[in-house]
Amino acid sequence: MAGDLPRSPNVFHPTKPSAVGSRNSLAQEGRAQNDEFERVVQEESDKILSELQTKLPPEVLKELDVMGGLKQKLYNYYNQNYQNMFNRYVVTSEDEMVKKIRGFIDKEETKALARYTPKEISEMLDQIGGADKFNTGEIEKSIVNMYGHLQGHVQRGLNDLENETNALLRQKTDVGAFIRGENAYSIIKCSFKDNQFKPKTVTDVKLSINILESELISPIFQYQASVEYIIKDQISKTVMDMIDKEIEVLQDQLVDEGKEELTDTELMFERIKKIPEFTDDDKEDESSRRYAFMAKTLVEKIEGLRAEISQDEFDPQNIRENIKKIIDNENIRNRGFNTAVNNLTSILDTSKMGYQYIENLKNARELIVREYEDTDPVRLPDERYQIMLKFYDNNQLEKLRKNYDDQMDEFHREVLHLWDVAEVVYQGKKARGINDFDDLAKKVAPRIKKEIKDISGDPVYEEQEKNWNEILKMRVEDTDVERLNQTYLYEKDLMKRMLRRSRDKVATTFGYENPKTRVVMDHRIDFLEKMFDEFDYMINPYHVQPGLVLDMDINSIKRKKFTLNSMANVMNEFLNGVSKGFQDAAFASFKRRRSTVRDDINQSFTTEAAAVGSSSEYAEAIKSKNIEDAPKGKADVTPSRRKKVNLDELSEI
Repeated sequence: MAGDLPRSPNVFHPTKPSAVGSRNSLAQEGRAQNDEFERVVQEESDKILSELQTKLPPEVLKELDVMGGLKQKLYNYYNQNYQNMFNRYVVTSEDEMVKKIRGFIDKEETKALARYTPKEISEMLDQIGGADKFNTGEIEKSIVNMYGHLQGHVQRGLNDLENETNALLRQKTDVGAFIRGENAYSIIKCSFKDNQFKPKTVTDVKLSINILESELISPIFQYQASVEYIIKDQISKTVMDMIDKEIEVLQDQLVDEGKEELTDTELMFERIKKIPEFTDDDKEDESSRRYAFMAKTLVEKIEGLRAEISQDEFDPQNIRENIKKIIDNENIRNRGFNTAVNNLTSILDTSKMGYQYIENLKNARELIVREYEDTDPVRLPDERYQIMLKFYDNNQLEKLRKNYDDQMDEFHREVLHLWDVAEVVYQGKKARGINDFDDLAKKVAPRIKKEIKDISGDPVYEEQEKNWNEILKMRVEDTDVERLNQTYLYEKDLMKRMLRRSRDKVATTFGYENPKTRVVMDHRIDFLEKMFDEFDYMINPYHVQPGLVLDMDINSIKRKKFTLNSMANVMNEFLNGVSKGFQDAAFASFKRRRSTVRDDINQSFTTEAAAVGSSSEYAEAIKSKNIEDAPKGKADVTPSRRKKVNLDELSEI
């Protein structure tokens, strides 16, 4: 046993076995070490002495024995050197061996619980299920969770330190205080402005983040998404996984053959070429590959089936009800949004960012969180936040964009109406004579026409078409792409300046007087400016893509910035827990080289690891279906044929 071996580095003794400086070794196992040494030395001394007596003359031998017996001298010499050399070698090698073996034996015995487990229990466990049936999976998961929570706390502390350091270095508050570089692309809008009631001490921050559907770790479906759509989406993901596996096999084959690997573009074409091997567009043929995963009769049964079935039509024995029950048990419909909600609320709790109001509109896929229940900004403290988390699909975004267009048209109509009223009041209140450039131009217009334009033949100013509004530069005509993705930046800037010009006209018209007409117009201008600022503060739905939108409003004291710094940590942790982030296809397709792949990573209790085929049997069964109807003339862009390109084949892609 390893515990019986003496701890050699800690023991020094001349005769104790395996001790430092000892001439005896525990490896001798109780043998008569001195007798063995004496026998070896005696034999070697006799051999040498016999040789000397045979070769040397008697007179020389007589002289050699003057200082004592030659045999005794040889014996002593060999005995001393042999024992010293052998003892040093044995003790040194044994010390190194014992130090390594002792730890190894302790580990193995502890792992097998041989010291503490009675023999009967170990035999009983082996008879019940075998060694491979009893594993430490659950314990390992618990340990992983503990380390994960520990890492989360450490990471949160590092994030606080990093944000505080960056704030000290910048000596200002900007967008970079929120989102770090790897997630900056997800920002739709971030705006810092002074608070309306306390502009010198409080900052209002608007942050909007858009996480696309393709970037979500757990996909989100609308509550009323049909069962048919969910199943088809799962089938599509399964097909993509099968195609990716076959592409990996193809790449490995090229590497094994010593050929050049496929480029990113070639990989894309190879994936496109393999799609007809797993599905097709024939919706009527029951034997087509699109029904390899789910039969045509089953697809027809669930057509139009959504999250709820009326009680009048519900029958637990129907096929469609049972298919819906399977999908509901998988929880595919609610998994993604619930994960995002749990992620956000847990981060707020652990970050000490409490909230008094939360409304989870689960069926609408919307979450509203406010630090305080009250919404009146006059009664709320200066440090506060509110969060709106919502999932948008294409249909919702189309409705939002139409509503945004209509609201912009309404603001444009109201601002123009105010502009016209201000112009009429200004013209009506002007004193006689020259008050502005228009009055001067009207006065000298006849002389300009008579003395200049009639002689040169050029048209007068009033007859020319006027395209410039004298407020902004002329607008460049929108392209088709810009019309489909309206920014409204020009219109917003134009209306803001028109409101300011209207206010200036009112001030010029009435001066220091405050008649009822001026009070009414000032109130209307204030109202339109306030409403338009709120509208401009909103997210433009033309800039939102289908996915998860996080809209956050923060109020923070400029010198304190407690909520600002805390919400920066919340945002980064939330993005890391919900979003996969931006992935470049060139880096996402990278995998380990075959030469660096180890077979011993996936350990098994069996003696031989199961062989992994080039593709799954399920994929091969789908590909073999309707093999006679396989498409002809597919493009082949593998490196072996890349030099000779057939344009007829490429045209069929």
